[in-house]
Parts: sequence; C-alpha cells; structure tokens
Amino acid sequence: MTEKTYREALTDALFLEMRRDENVFVMGEDVVGGTGSPHAEPGFVGGVFGVTGGLHEEFGLDRCIDMPISEAGIAGTAAGAALAGKRPVAEIMFCDFMGLCLDQLMNQAAKFRYMFGGKATCPMVLRTTYGAGMNAASQHSQSLHPLVTAIPGLKVAMPSTPADAKGLLSTAIRDDDPVIFFEHKTLYTISGDVPDGEYLVPFGKARMVSEGDDCTLVATGRMISFCENAAQALADDGITCDIIDPRTTSPLDEDAILDSVEKTGRLVVVDETPPRCSFASDIAALAAGEVFSSLKAPIKQITGPHSPVPFAKELESEFVPSPTKIRDAVAEVVNFK
Repeated sequence: MTEKTYREALTDALFLEMRRDENVFVMGEDVVGGTGSPHAEPGFVGGVFGVTGGLHEEFGLDRCIDMPISEAGIAGTAAGAALAGKRPVAEIMFCDFMGLCLDQLMNQAAKFRYMFGGKATCPMVLRTTYGAGMNAASQHSQSLHPLVTAIPGLKVAMPSTPADAKGLLSTAIRDDDPVIFFEHKTLYTISGDVPDGEYLVPFGKARMVSEGDDCTLVATGRMISFCENAAQALADDGITCDIIDPRTTSPLDEDAILDSVEKTGRLVVVDETPPRCSFASDIAALAAGEVFSSLKAPIKQITGPHSPVPFAKELESEFVPSPTKIRDAVAEVVNFK
C-alpha cells in the first residue's frame, strides 16, 4: 500500500494499463498539456485536472492525443476506435458537456453490442468530472450520472476513494462495454492508501463503508464523506448506520442495499442531483418495491433542489446536501413514530 491522492491513483491506473496493453490510449482536450500541437514539451501538467500528466513522455503522441474542442468528435472517435479493436480512454472535461456527444454515447456506443447481435464490442472509457463544490457555476457543476445510468448498454462508475479510483478505472479499461467514469472534481486532492501494482475493483459490487443497526445510508462520490461525518455525529447520540457506496450505478449492487434496509428498517439516500428522476429516487423506488414490509419509517431523499447549481459560494453550499442535513434526516427516520 502507498498513500496517494485520488488524482495520483487515476494516473497510476492509466500508466499500468497502457504498459499492459498497447491498444490502450488516451484522448481528449488538452490531455497532453494544452498546446494543441504535436510538439508539446515534457513537463506539461496533462489535462486541466492533471490526471494525464507524464503519459505522453513515456507513450508518445500516438497514444496521448490532444483532440479539437469537439465533444462529439472525441466520443465518436473513441467509439470507432473501440470497434476497430483499440481501448480508448477519452476525456470530456466536464460532464455538463455530455449533451454535445449524447448521440454518440446513447445511440451508437451503447447499442453496438445489441445492434450487431453480440458480434461487436465497444471497449471505450469516457472519463469526466462532475459535481458542485468549486464555485464553477451552473454549466460546470452538474452531476449527470442519472442521465447515463438510465441508458441500457452503458456502464457507470463513480469512485469515492483513491483506492477505488485506481481499481475501478483499471476494471473500466479492461471491460468490453462502454464505461462512463465519473470523477468528482473536489476529490482529486484527497489522500488514502492505494494498493501497489495491478489492482481491480469489480463492477456491481458495493463497498460497505461502515456498519450499524439503525439506518441505511446510500450515497456516491463526495457524498460518502459527508455521510461519514453525519454518522460520526449520530454515534454520539447512540445511532449507528450502514453506509453503502455502490461504486457503480450501472450495474448496481441491489442485494447489498436491500439486505441492509431489511436489517435496519430505514433508508436515507444522498445525492447531489436535483430530486426528479434522480439516483436517489431510483434507490428509494427499489427499496419501496422490494423490501417495503421491512421499513419502519418513510424513506428520505437528501438531494439538491430542482434548480441549476448556483455560482455564489453561500448558495452553492446550500444547494449541496450537507452532513447536517443528512444527520437531521437520519434522526428523523430513527425517531419516526
């Protein structure tokens, strides 16, 4: 084990997978260093968030490709390369721009295996950032994982720790289906123990962050640490919680969630997205439909409001679910009569 940041863990996975398989390559806007030129100098940071730094120095500009400012071109090129036997890791800087390449993802990459009777695969990864917390305003702060989770044929990964960032990205690169890989932009600098060498985290297998008897908390990404903070405060009042990190929203580890709710009898789902047609509403519906008789209190959903993400720091803080809101929701369902 080595302590690494979330960013370093992602970079580690890219180096390992590119060394292991010459068909793996990275592509996107500024993934080399922002020059837009084949003559980039060594030492450039590698992408706006620094994840692809140093790759072109080892693998060259044929496997680290700065693309034009065209999300449709990036996703379409990645899908075509995947059909031809390559394993592209494409980058869309912010998930907010996913609408510009939705046809390539929803109607092409996600459908290839089905449309060609299982004879074609599309082993591409689309890395993108999501989430509020950096005052990046409405067009750079959304959480659009429910949008692509709803599309059959796409797999969706959302690591919340450095170890999972490495393990899930390696798994995504080796997967024969298209994977949308969401990285919360506030998590790049967090640190944690990361396994050395090859490390894979299976898709569809949730992580039990903590165990308790009184309530089940389900969350993703940055919201996991918020749930941990809330759970620590609740423990002072004698309330203990299961905290479940699904890791992947598609495939979803339904059994882990349902088994926990059957045990605790209570469920609070936390997600940054607005409430309508959200990840939170999906999990709430799953529990209500499958383990309703086990529930001791109504299911609570802690989400952002049905609003664009505000720019102002005070408003953005109010928009995002907080540990205080989570703590209050758990206390309410535990004390429900």
